[in-house]
Amino acid sequence: MMRIATIVAVVILTLDQVSKYWVVHMMGLDRRLAIDVWPPYLNFRMAWNQGVNFGLFAHDAEVMRWILIAVALVISAVVWVWAWRQEPGALMQISVGLLVGGALGNVIDRILYGAVADFINMSCCGINNPYAFNIADVAIFAGAFGLILLAGRHKTP
Repeated sequence: MMRIATIVAVVILTLDQVSKYWVVHMMGLDRRLAIDVWPPYLNFRMAWNQGVNFGLFAHDAEVMRWILIAVALVISAVVWVWAWRQEPGALMQISVGLLVGGALGNVIDRILYGAVADFINMSCCGINNPYAFNIADVAIFAGAFGLILLAGRHKTP
């Protein structure tokens, strides 16, 4: 029933973890800290995020780590069950898969490293963006946005 959501979640989780492993470990971003890919538009900047977006709630990192893992798992489960009960159409399933796959990608980071590996940094047009993010973050944002747009719509028989 949630086949599309499952496929999307697995694809996002895989892309997120493979990209993090490749950039952080294979390209050595964890040691180099910065790699200019296509300046200023695309750069890799190592950022270990112990909090949530933009490092919010990063104090008491060890306690917060496990709280954030639990919150992400609960939210993922609630969204999955809620969507499953809705008999969602393809777009809703894609949104659910994006959100859940991204959330699980960041949960894996918190378990393995104690923090989320953020590395994508983009700037443009004279604006120097100091923040980094990852594929999971993009997927979570896109999935949440999709769910907001699609809320209340049901699959047509």
